[in-house]
Amino acid sequence: MALLLVSICLVAVIVLYFSNNPLGHSRKFMIRRFVNWFPLGMTYAFLYMARYNLAVSKNALGDMMTKEQFGIIFAAGTITYGLSFLINGPLVDKIGGKKGIVIAALGSSLMNLLMGGVTYLYLMGRLKTNMVVAFSVLFALNMFFQSYGAVSIIKVKAYWFHVRERGVFGAIFGTLISFGVYFAFDWGQAIVEASKLHLEGPTTAFQRFIQHAFAIDTGVTNATWLVFTIPAGLLIVWALIDMILLKDSPKDANFDDFDTADASSEEPDDDKVNITIGFLLKKIFTNPIMYTIALIDFTSGVLRNGIMQWYLVFAHEMKEINLDYFTSSQFFIQNWGLLLCMTGIFGGFLSGTVSDRLFQSRRGPPAAINNAIMVLLLIIMMYSMTSNPTVFGAAAVLMTLAVIGVHSLMSGTAAADFGGKKMTATASGIVDGCVYLGSGIQSLAIGYLSAKSWSYWPLFLLPFAIAGLILSLRMWSALPEATKKYNLKLEQEKLAADNAAKARGTDPQPVS
Repeated sequence: MALLLVSICLVAVIVLYFSNNPLGHSRKFMIRRFVNWFPLGMTYAFLYMARYNLAVSKNALGDMMTKEQFGIIFAAGTITYGLSFLINGPLVDKIGGKKGIVIAALGSSLMNLLMGGVTYLYLMGRLKTNMVVAFSVLFALNMFFQSYGAVSIIKVKAYWFHVRERGVFGAIFGTLISFGVYFAFDWGQAIVEASKLHLEGPTTAFQRFIQHAFAIDTGVTNATWLVFTIPAGLLIVWALIDMILLKDSPKDANFDDFDTADASSEEPDDDKVNITIGFLLKKIFTNPIMYTIALIDFTSGVLRNGIMQWYLVFAHEMKEINLDYFTSSQFFIQNWGLLLCMTGIFGGFLSGTVSDRLFQSRRGPPAAINNAIMVLLLIIMMYSMTSNPTVFGAAAVLMTLAVIGVHSLMSGTAAADFGGKKMTATASGIVDGCVYLGSGIQSLAIGYLSAKSWSYWPLFLLPFAIAGLILSLRMWSALPEATKKYNLKLEQEKLAADNAAKARGTDPQPVS
């Protein structure tokens, strides 16, 4: 049933993509652009699976990986991810998104294979080094390669999508993140269940397939390492597909390039400038609006992973404290990945559509609305945490709806708008880096605070939602100059059409 729902959502995303064509692109172009972004996006989704499988492995390993240890390992990876953008953002601007996504997929695949090997050695009693050190190093390297993924997908998007189309593509970006979360938590958990040495109850076709295909019966331990090695294999497949189908720009696919009306449109002489790494970083770090976008995404990093990473850990710990509470949480525990996927898709598309249709491609207003919703939800979580597992679980799920909306607007869209297509990887990289610096901070903080009391968890997150709201309000009216000129042109065209219609004595015609 879950797979059917996800498949329906994927079909809906594709239908919405083809139905959203405000610039009147040819059908041939729309199909070729789909062939471009779909494999790119699916690669990014499986990169997510190869990222959050660490959280799934933590629950599978139980006390063998404590909350504090998990927090340290995850923080090592996310902080590395955040700082990596100073290198690979400008690099992807130089080499292009195609090479960047292939580096991400193959590098992450290798690191996941090595993490699977470490897990195997640990469970078989052959690991001679500290597990935390080994996982911290390998997960940090995994996240270094992972960081090429986000900047690459935004780099390619900047050449293929006009500013008027980017709100919806930001929703597609959020959808891909949601698919990745579903793959990580639900597919990952299914792999963990299927790889158990002794299966309980009737077995599923998937469990039998895993048992036979990977010959996991060691006679000693569960084959938990498969939660790393299977995503590694999937990434290799998608990397090969990207090598064949992906093109960096319409020109590379034998179409004419077009003015995307982002910040690059204001700099017609960019091609005559020697675009070095120093030049790119200077342009980004001297742009005040980029600071605001980066800080908003920093708060979203704290909030997003502060919920996704810890809800299942909290719910499983409640089993030892309050069995009735744990039992009442089963719907959320068993469907966590699916719920995050569904709400993430809805949140991304709602925010992107509102941005493009109601706010003339301004990203601040829907970001502010989402942050206000998160403030309310965190207050609800604080008061329902121990008393009402259903309300608490629902609030946690709805948090992801709002935070994916913010993240897709900031990392997936605003950074490209204000960075421009020539510098979009550097801009989106710095912004996305702030997401994971925030994630690293929450990982250390909540890992430490929850060991004292889980009541500190939503209380710690609340100030970041308030800060995100204030920052979003500050950029309420922000738009690149080229986008303002484009919107003014549309208004003038509409006014001219209305006047012409009145002169003819007919009703004014809407202009998209």
